[in-house]
Amino acid sequence: MTELAEPKRARGRPRKTEGERDDGNRRQALISAAAQLFKRQGYDATSTREIAAQVGMQSGSPFYHFGNKQDLLLAVMVEGMQQAIARQHAACTHTTADSARERLRQLIRHHFDVLLGPDSDFIPVMLYEWRSLAPAQRKTITELKDDYEAAWMPVLQALHDTGQLQAPVGLARLMIFGALNWSVQWYEPARKNSVTKRATLDELTETALQLFLKDTP
Repeated sequence: MTELAEPKRARGRPRKTEGERDDGNRRQALISAAAQLFKRQGYDATSTREIAAQVGMQSGSPFYHFGNKQDLLLAVMVEGMQQAIARQHAACTHTTADSARERLRQLIRHHFDVLLGPDSDFIPVMLYEWRSLAPAQRKTITELKDDYEAAWMPVLQALHDTGQLQAPVGLARLMIFGALNWSVQWYEPARKNSVTKRATLDELTETALQLFLKDTP
């Protein structure tokens, strides 16, 4: 009697079960909810119970995905930085800018979108709640931040070489990010039917360029 051959196993990683996929979705939902609440209320004033309720989970459910609230805070910051790095890389890869000034304009405009645009809860949380992280967690975020800011250095150096940026490049980088990041404290977007004129992100970008760079002759 001929023996039946065993079915071939699919190569690569086994497919995730429906439950595993749902766990990933629920983890992401917790990160997004935590980002919103941490930004609006502050880290200390937000409980894991509130975060769980925001996504329709039981109060203890976040601890299935995160060891504690501090780990959830780290996840929010990592998510924000990874998104920012990926979006910045895509923007720089597909750029049509043909001068260092235009490349800086693109970097600044993207950074304002990260700080102030739609779904921009993650990075402000990092700016507000940096001191709430443990030292090892800060190291993780510092490495991601350095990766993000590295794309700016050759652009600033090129501007310095042409005399458009007159400050030392390293110090200029710190001052530029300090000024841009502070916008999360005071910026209010324009609202429909509002009689008060609000600056757009494009207008903020142009103003920043005027502050940082010397006009070309």
